[in-house]
Amino acid sequence: MTSTPARAFIFDMDGTLVDNMAYHMQSWLSFMQQQGLNPEPDAFFRATAGRTSHEILAAYLGEHLSREDYARFDQEKESLYRELYAPHLAPAGGLEAFMASAKRAGVRMAVATAAPKENIDFTLDGLDLRAEFAAIAGAADVARGKPHPDVFLLAAERAGTRPEHSIVFEDAPLGVEAARRAGMRAVVLTTTLPAEAFAGFDNIIAMARDFSELDVESLFASAAV
Repeated sequence: MTSTPARAFIFDMDGTLVDNMAYHMQSWLSFMQQQGLNPEPDAFFRATAGRTSHEILAAYLGEHLSREDYARFDQEKESLYRELYAPHLAPAGGLEAFMASAKRAGVRMAVATAAPKENIDFTLDGLDLRAEFAAIAGAADVARGKPHPDVFLLAAERAGTRPEHSIVFEDAPLGVEAARRAGMRAVVLTTTLPAEAFAGFDNIIAMARDFSELDVESLFASAAV
């Protein structure tokens, strides 16, 4: 008798589990201004969402930075973000009910994010959601951020599921591309960018303003997994 393959939902964190990208952008832009740079906000988001802080710092400040410089700048930016967002920390609309439905259906859940450990702790512990996830993969676990597929593949491996039986939830084109390269279908949350920003992707099975518009079994039926 053939057993049913394990299914998984893999959630990006920032802009997906929490509607917080405006605060990330505010903290990044403030940090860049302190360094004498003034990137255009929309272009900056599209170029950086899903990338690790190390990759962003290298792209905008140069590859010459020492390991100590990267660590110091990263800490400065992320501390600023947590200070800005802490009073507003809340789950994305409909998330808790959606996760409860997924749990009843036996779907494994994982987090795959470019965030550092401190931000993962800040969000998952602040929302009391850590215990709901079978696996967590973050920036410290992979050498390359999105659009490389590494973090999604690692999350699926840790959750004990195969890529073709995993559905990714994302809010950024780089993340959807990472899911595509991982062989995973994607659901887009339009918390940060409009639907038009995702034109051309062939792995998107649904788009929604928040999780209240989504149904667990309908998503798997759309993905045919």
